[in-house]
Amino acid sequence: MVIHKHILLVVSLVAASFGTALAQDDERKALRVCQDPNNLPFANAKGEGIENKLAELVGKELKLPVEYFSFPQRMGFLRNTLRFKLPGENYRCDVVMGWPPADGAVLATKPYYRSTYALVFPKNGKLAAVKSGADFLALPKEVIANLKIGVMDRSPASQWLARHNLVDQGVPFRMLNADPSHYAGKIIDESLANGDIDVAVVWGPIGGYYAKRVKTPEMVVIPLKSEGPQVKFDFEIAMAVRHQDKKLRDTLDQLIDKKRPEILAILKEFGVPVVDDQGALLQ
Repeated sequence: MVIHKHILLVVSLVAASFGTALAQDDERKALRVCQDPNNLPFANAKGEGIENKLAELVGKELKLPVEYFSFPQRMGFLRNTLRFKLPGENYRCDVVMGWPPADGAVLATKPYYRSTYALVFPKNGKLAAVKSGADFLALPKEVIANLKIGVMDRSPASQWLARHNLVDQGVPFRMLNADPSHYAGKIIDESLANGDIDVAVVWGPIGGYYAKRVKTPEMVVIPLKSEGPQVKFDFEIAMAVRHQDKKLRDTLDQLIDKKRPEILAILKEFGVPVVDDQGALLQ
């Protein structure tokens, strides 16, 4: 699992502090989660995503039912979910299950995993010999020149293409799309599976999940390591609450420590490439 910068708490102390935190917050009747209703592998309206499974784990531990407030995760997501409150009413939801901890717009928990961008391509195709990012970059120039490399626009993958003079081989896909039926995995289960591109460079959880779903052709997922300050591929993911909800944040921090094996199992089930803070693959 990711090497986190915190001290593991003794399970008995965690359990005791859960009770204290909840007693101080006795108005909480449910774990109210802000989510995108069509954003697999993270969440969807049917409760099938990583963050849905994690929310159920948290709710069960806190003995609270899980309720969702849904809004597409586009620009204005926090404003329309975590911060959305009409006069005389309560907030519609209290926690986002997956959010970068460095975002100062929220109060973040400790990270519960770190993942990285990855190469995804057909197992038995023209890239069958590639076992690492270095292998890919070492391919003969005439091979690379004929590749179509799918990337999300304005992502680290675009920076990577530019750094290695591969922009001409890049096929950009929109990171943000106003169409509510759009989902990030189309780059794999449609474009890559149909042969419109030869390889995709995507955020690891997306790559791992959709590569498993495509049966023909069989897909390979190769995690990529960051290349210094020029290209950062690996990122931590935490939960997010409002700045004033420190008690809830502290409770979630304790639960992350206590339920780490279960969290790892959820990530593994969804094919998430989990890495340590040096970018080395852990699962």
